[in-house]
Amino acid sequence: MAESLAPFESAIRLGFFFAVLAVMVAWEVAAPRRTLTQTRRLRWPANLGIVALNTVLLRVLLPVPPLVFAALAEAQGWGVFNMLAAPGWFAVAASVVVLDLAIYLQHVMFHAVPVLWRLHRMHHADLDIDVTTGARFHPIEIVLSALLKMAVIALIGAPALAVLVFEVVLNATAMFNHANARVALGLDRVLRWFVVTPDMHRVHHSIHVDETNSNFGFNLPWWDRLFGTYRGQPRDGHAAMTIGIEQFRQPKVLHLHRMLAQPFVGAPGSYALGRRRGEDEGA
Repeated sequence: MAESLAPFESAIRLGFFFAVLAVMVAWEVAAPRRTLTQTRRLRWPANLGIVALNTVLLRVLLPVPPLVFAALAEAQGWGVFNMLAAPGWFAVAASVVVLDLAIYLQHVMFHAVPVLWRLHRMHHADLDIDVTTGARFHPIEIVLSALLKMAVIALIGAPALAVLVFEVVLNATAMFNHANARVALGLDRVLRWFVVTPDMHRVHHSIHVDETNSNFGFNLPWWDRLFGTYRGQPRDGHAAMTIGIEQFRQPKVLHLHRMLAQPFVGAPGSYALGRRRGEDEGA
C-alpha cells in the first residue's frame, strides 16, 4: 500500500488543500462570521507565502516525507502496531486518533515553553482569523512538528495509509476551523462534539491570555474536554472579540519578512498556561 501511495502523496495533499481552500474562501465570502479588520490584500500574500516557503523547506530539510517514513517503519518492524500485527482497519483508525492526540499535546507544549511559544506566537499574531491563518506557521515550528510526527509514527507503527489520511484531514480541518465562516449555532453545538468548529477554535485566537490558552484541538475536540482546556465561547462575543496577541499589533507585522523575525523580537510575552483563569462558558 505504501509503495502505491508514495508517488501520489504530494498530488493528493495539494489537491485536497486547494479544494478545501476554495470551498472555505467561497463560504467566507458568502457567509462571513466577523467583519475583518485588515484587507485580504495585506494579509494573504504573507499567509500563503509562508505555506509555499514551508513546503519547499520541508522537502529540502526532510526529503523523506512522513508517509515514506511510515513505510520504512513497517519494513523495519518498528512500533506497537507492527509488533502486534494488529488488523489493518484498527491500526489505521487508532493511528489517526493517536496522531491527533500528539498534535494536541504538541500544541499545548508550544504554549507552555517560552522558547517554543516564541515560534508559535507567529500563528497567533495574525490580526484577523480566516482560512489562511490555518496554514500560517513559522518554518522552524513546521520542521519541529514534522520531526515529532515521525517520532510518533515510529513509536506506534502507524500504517502509511493512516499517515496520509491524518495529514489530509488535519490540513482540511485546520482550514475549516480557522475559517471566517458562519455556522448556524444549533449545528455548531452538535458539530463541536465531533470536530473542532470555527466558533470553537476562534476562542483560541482571542487576545485574552486565558482564552488563548484554551481550545488547543485542531481536528478532534475531545482532548480539550478531557484535559480541561475547553472553553465554549469568548467573553467578548465572536463579533466584538479582539484577535491576536498583545505584541505585534501594527499592520506592518503582517508582512512576510516581519513574520519570520517575530520569534527573535522582544520578550516571550504572556504564554504561561498557569495564567488561564475563569470557568468554561457556553455549550
